[in-house]
Amino acid sequence: VQLQASGGGSVQAGGSLRLSCAASRDIFRFYDMYWYRQASGKQREYVAILTTGGATTYPESLRGRFTISRDDAKNTVYLQMNSLKPEDTAVYYCAASQLSIDSWYWGQGTQVTVSS
Repeated sequence: VQLQASGGGSVQAGGSLRLSCAASRDIFRFYDMYWYRQASGKQREYVAILTTGGATTYPESLRGRFTISRDDAKNTVYLQMNSLKPEDTAVYYCAASQLSIDSWYWGQGTQVTVSS
């Protein structure tokens, strides 16, 4: 398994969750890391990007509430989600990409459910 996501669960609105994505060493070293999510009946959307150089990108709607980070010693990427809202309910996926060679890896999804 190249990517293994975990940490999903159920939380009340306003709460926090931290998702983890463990990657193989080569992917972690050479690939940009992503978090995506897909709500029921909706298209998949990107949530956060962390490049190999350490740059982060978020959609405007999530900036300030979500934070992507990495632990090099554990080959793990995290998504810290704060002030969660019911509309954050979705299956969250981690992914890794090396755009120069059009290479993508996807982890299995982890369900996040936010109740009001």
